[in-house]
Amino acid sequence: MNKLLKFYFSIFTSIILLTILFTSSSCSTKADEGFAIYLTKDDIPPAQLSILSHVDIEEKPLIRIDDIIAYHVSFHEITLTANAYQRIVDLEVPTSGRSFMVCVDKQLIYAGAFWSPFSSISYDGVTICVPLGSQKTNTIKLELGYPSSSFYAGEDPRNNAQIIGSLKHSGKLTGTTEKLPHSMKGYELYSWVENDLWHFTLITGTNRNKTLKEIISGSDVPADGWTNHHVVGVDAIKVVLSRLPEKEWVFWATDWRLIYSPDDTVKIVFPGQSTIDTIKEYAIECGLYFIVESYKS
Repeated sequence: MNKLLKFYFSIFTSIILLTILFTSSSCSTKADEGFAIYLTKDDIPPAQLSILSHVDIEEKPLIRIDDIIAYHVSFHEITLTANAYQRIVDLEVPTSGRSFMVCVDKQLIYAGAFWSPFSSISYDGVTICVPLGSQKTNTIKLELGYPSSSFYAGEDPRNNAQIIGSLKHSGKLTGTTEKLPHSMKGYELYSWVENDLWHFTLITGTNRNKTLKEIISGSDVPADGWTNHHVVGVDAIKVVLSRLPEKEWVFWATDWRLIYSPDDTVKIVFPGQSTIDTIKEYAIECGLYFIVESYKS
């Protein structure tokens, strides 16, 4: 009888321990947080990062996905909202640097350091030089080494697949900051709402009708003169429009000819008039011929 009781007690104890372990592990990560940059807990100096087997991060990120307008993957430049950019400008960074951790869903991808442009100390990791003040684009850059890439050691971690996937999924990823090519048929702009956020796709104009799938996928990879740029938010689509050559035609359309299956949840629609006016005015400032048109059935 005592053996039977011990057996049941051991099973009960194991269930309790497994429940505690599962609960604690599931609470340790915030699902779907995506790309974020954290400061280290206890402000660990950059020089000590390489000798530590584990580094804890602060409770809240310094830069979260909602702070990012666009991440330019070719140059690893991050265009931030005004508030997020000001946080970086105001960040206290000693000449020996201040450690940060780049994470996806709170999982560490790589470490680096904010660096002062006045520092005379070299660094062999990924750096973000703290800007000295306001600038037109509110942009920071993830760079290799300080004061130049010749001081960097090791492989480049910035193109990690999890990072790129997270940024692309959130609609923040753009392929380059260079000018987009001229299109004989101009460009087409489409808009829709997902999870209460406005999504935009700028795609090369053609004679044929676009499918819903190619509009909402947004590969952002030029191929044979074809480009497809999917971003989230008004500021982000402004960044893409600014890359078009002057006197380029842009047609913003809600096209009834797109084929919807019964289970489609995405509908191509216009935002409110004030948002339309904001984007149109910016496009005109960029020297574009910008047409807003709605097809009628």
